[in-house]
Amino acid sequence: MATLGGVHDSEASQNSVEIENLARFAVDEHNKKENAILEFARVVKAKEQVVAGTMHHLTIEAIEAGKKKIYEAEVWVKPWLNFMELKEFKHAGDVPVFTSSDLGVKRDGHGPGWQSVPVHDPSVQDAANHALKSIQQRSNSLFPYELQEVVDANAEVEDDSAKFDMLLKVKRGSAEEKLKVVVHKSSEGNYHLNRMEPHV
Repeated sequence: MATLGGVHDSEASQNSVEIENLARFAVDEHNKKENAILEFARVVKAKEQVVAGTMHHLTIEAIEAGKKKIYEAEVWVKPWLNFMELKEFKHAGDVPVFTSSDLGVKRDGHGPGWQSVPVHDPSVQDAANHALKSIQQRSNSLFPYELQEVVDANAEVEDDSAKFDMLLKVKRGSAEEKLKVVVHKSSEGNYHLNRMEPHV
């Protein structure tokens, strides 16, 4: 049995119908009070506190104008009185989503698809370095590949993952060569070399 006043993890799962209903209630009440149009997405975390009834401390992911954001809500419940009240609802941060804007993608009137991106962008450099490591691991050469420069880079962003199509200028021993590579970046931030071919 929970002690009075102590905040602890909810006895019900954060994915339970009960907790989801509380979260939806919190979002709906906030929308009414603030004339907002938040759309409930999911419950990230649920804690509760025994007061005169139960105070539910919810971390909620909701969508505002197409962007996912995190909110902290407090819902006071007295089940024996059929009483439920939203005590607090505040913005706690944005959900990090990998988007084309993160890459500095040039929005030049084209729709979704491959877009030119700055070659010095950190994501492009990371993808290029990963490609070189993967090529080195697959190579029988005693000479390590060295990245001279990213000559050209394009990216295609899909939801929270991306693909990079890059032309790399590399050096192996005293020889310079150019490689065309395609690298995939997952939503978890992991890189995978999809394709590599010499550029003539």
